[in-house]
Amino acid sequence: MKFDYLAAFPISEEHLPPKLRELLTPVGLSANIRVEVAAMQENDQYGPNAEHLHLQMAVVSGITNQPLETMREAGDGVVECSVPVDDAIGCISNFIPSLSSHDYIVAAWRGSSFYSYSLSEKVWMALGLSPRCVGNDEQRLVYDDLGLPEFDVADGEISTSYHGSLKRNVCWRMSNEYLRRYLWLRGARGVRVFFYQVHIQDTVHIREVMKGKPHINLKPIKGVEWFELDIREDKQGLLLQLWASVEAVYPELCPEQNTETLVWPGEQIPMTHDRADSIIQSHNPVYLDDKFLEKYEQSIFYDTTPYQAWGQWNCDPSYGGQWYFTECQRVGRNLIKVPMRELYKAKPDREIIHAYEYVIAPENLEHIDLAEEHIVNKVQRLLEALLNLGDGLSQLGDTIGLAQTTEELTGFNRKEIEDNGWLKYPSLSRLAQVAPIDMTQQMFLARCKNIHELIQKIPNGYLKSLLINAGCPRSKIGSLGSLKLIQALLNRLEYLNGQLESVHDFPSQVEPEDWGDSNVNLAPLFLNNDLRIADAHDAIEKCILTLQKLGFDTANLSSGYGKALDFVMDGAIDSLDYIANQLKELLVRV
Repeated sequence: MKFDYLAAFPISEEHLPPKLRELLTPVGLSANIRVEVAAMQENDQYGPNAEHLHLQMAVVSGITNQPLETMREAGDGVVECSVPVDDAIGCISNFIPSLSSHDYIVAAWRGSSFYSYSLSEKVWMALGLSPRCVGNDEQRLVYDDLGLPEFDVADGEISTSYHGSLKRNVCWRMSNEYLRRYLWLRGARGVRVFFYQVHIQDTVHIREVMKGKPHINLKPIKGVEWFELDIREDKQGLLLQLWASVEAVYPELCPEQNTETLVWPGEQIPMTHDRADSIIQSHNPVYLDDKFLEKYEQSIFYDTTPYQAWGQWNCDPSYGGQWYFTECQRVGRNLIKVPMRELYKAKPDREIIHAYEYVIAPENLEHIDLAEEHIVNKVQRLLEALLNLGDGLSQLGDTIGLAQTTEELTGFNRKEIEDNGWLKYPSLSRLAQVAPIDMTQQMFLARCKNIHELIQKIPNGYLKSLLINAGCPRSKIGSLGSLKLIQALLNRLEYLNGQLESVHDFPSQVEPEDWGDSNVNLAPLFLNNDLRIADAHDAIEKCILTLQKLGFDTANLSSGYGKALDFVMDGAIDSLDYIANQLKELLVRV
């Protein structure tokens, strides 16, 4: 039977400060817990709510039900307080830092007024962790398991200093799952070695513990002296100080979900790797909500570039060539279709479990349009419209001596895209990230900005040169933005096509009539431009009214902005297609 520290403590649980109750309580088995494994903290140093904590976690070999004696390092909160004092060859050959001869989780060192911290070498090497440093002035070390990957396995501040007060608090936390695995591999317990100080309320119960004295020092009456408790009167009431060693984590692994026990919708028994491998490739498809992809899209560590295969769009998350999903086919607006066999191919179990969280039951598919266009196809159509526009602008420029390729005008190379898809153009993948129906307003506005960034790649200088050649006054177009320039060009194209003129009639020495007029065919592009800069509430309200005028049912916004994004993208594509077709119509007449 495990030792009950709370029950054995002189002050009953209900009278303990929350932090002290936590320090005396063992850590649960949940894998989601972040366990405090080192700390150097001072809060409200001289105030009524002053609370100090110096904590280290010792790795104590063996499994027993008996507590440990208070370790001398409890008051320091570090493993070593200085460098060895000897200065001779070989003098530190037996130097082995420890917490009273025990290993530790966090290597903490103090020299003079300075403190330094890092995860113990034994810990990160045994668990295969990789460190990275984040922050500027207040730097922290973060340890990741890049093999899976699993991020933020352990983290904490690198350093602090003490000059009258602590410069910054230090707190190191570690994943309960990984900490327990390390202790399990070592056959050891994680023991909190700490000093805790706090002002407490002057109550009848505490006075009974003090036995009517103004100052009392308590230790266990029987057994191991695992704590030393000091309570005394001071100017701000009662001051509690505690030095203790408390077993916090036992070598028991966190319970893990097992892919061999998952019962998928439509299945009657758990799916195992062997069963999945025996399934014919095209049978037993699994449908996932495409929010399954968000975890991978929002991290630079994964690759989720969409690609076309056999006329279908796939998006197969992968990690550094170590593992990957396969045949994750886009279906409908927000679904991923993947064969069960492919889903269970070699990858960490946690990735399969992650997919399981987004599975769609077969009965729910009856209400979903599997032919509805998804965000990736919309981006591809936007790209094709932009390339067609670039082709037309390039050819029009050739006729008047402006030599610019489609790639120079749009930033995209058609041959590169045909050969390698979107790999060279991460901006396309960002625009094609999951667009749920319940998309937030801020996500919607950010996506509108992405659309605008693709369109505005066309150089304003090139458009101005075309318009000047067409007779537009240089002085009037000098301050125009890209959309106004495109609008002026479209007005000129529409006039020439309406008169069945040829491309040779594009140049003019006379200023064209109505070249600066608004053009309804570009309304979606102007709307998108307004949306990408709409950060104020009244500006957004104005954009919503414009959406309504262009035919969008704003009642759909009650469930999110996903449909609004569809509407804006379709409108932008139609506008770009319209300009490209006007260019093509003029260019074929020579």
